[in-house]
Amino acid sequence: MTDSILSKAATMEIPINSNGDSRTAEDDGLEQDLQQVMVSGPNLNETSIVSGGYGGAAEGIIPTSSIKGPAIRFNPEYFDRRCGSAPKPAPSMHHSNSNPSMMSEEATRGVAVEKFDSVKKWSINTYKCTKQMFSERFGRGTKTVDLELEAQIDVLRETKMKYERILRLARELTNHFYNMVQTQQALGDTFADLSQKSPELQDEFGYNAETQRLLCKNGETLLGAINFFVSSINTLVNKTMEDTLLTIKMYENARLEFDAYRTDLEELSVGPRDAAAMVRIEIAQQQYQIHKDKYERLHSDVSIKLKFLEENKVKVMHKQLLLFHNAVSAYFAGNQQQLEQTLRQFNVKLKPPGSDKPSWLEEQ
Repeated sequence: MTDSILSKAATMEIPINSNGDSRTAEDDGLEQDLQQVMVSGPNLNETSIVSGGYGGAAEGIIPTSSIKGPAIRFNPEYFDRRCGSAPKPAPSMHHSNSNPSMMSEEATRGVAVEKFDSVKKWSINTYKCTKQMFSERFGRGTKTVDLELEAQIDVLRETKMKYERILRLARELTNHFYNMVQTQQALGDTFADLSQKSPELQDEFGYNAETQRLLCKNGETLLGAINFFVSSINTLVNKTMEDTLLTIKMYENARLEFDAYRTDLEELSVGPRDAAAMVRIEIAQQQYQIHKDKYERLHSDVSIKLKFLEENKVKVMHKQLLLFHNAVSAYFAGNQQQLEQTLRQFNVKLKPPGSDKPSWLEEQ
């Protein structure tokens, strides 16, 4: 039975060879397609052939490794071209892993570009300001000057130097007077000790001990007033004046930048007027306006701060100079009541004994 079926199938087979007459152009194309499928398709040795229908038994599975012959591979792209339907591409296995890395690279690249732009702007601004500064020093460049404001700034700098000298001398007076008070206290203790051990001079040692103790007490009161004076002058000089001078420094830098970009705009305006030059002029005009607004804003801030500083300086110094005068006069006049009244008048609180000595930082 099997032999008859095989012989019948053999008689129905159409030979395909180079000498056959039954081949057509379509057959040649199919042969080429079949060869391409055999070359580019998957290896059938790695698959299985299922015999029978959809509900065939498991024993109908024949491993292809037992079939001898050339390997045939399946090419999906060729199948797509011949059948007109493209198979769906398999999802990428690295999509979830590559997406965060791509975002990180983009963020890093953005930060690097931002830093590069910042350095570029800083370099251009520094070059223009340096060029303007040298031009002003050598008399080749023009400078924007507010004579009234410049005079006030010069007065402030000179005043600060004088107040710093007052502060330095007041601290020296505090140190010397503190040492004198300590010496008076030690001397009074020595007199009191000798008064007890020398009966023949007990009264004399006792009078001197009491005097030195009184002087020491009044000296500590005067030290409280001088320390308050020093603290107020220090705040005025190193905080209030320094804050105004910091704003003045920002104003001077803004003035230099304004003049630098103003000069740059003037130089471009007298040059050629082609398309590229007009673009540069427009950019220079924008930068000029930005630095002009900054200069005018800081100019206004300096004027206001100088006005308030002058008012504050007069108020503070009026109180502190009156305190210093009354305290020193009452001490050397020996008027203990007047000295204590002066401290109460200016709300000066005395420090505990032994805490009036300045710290080692203030002594430097």
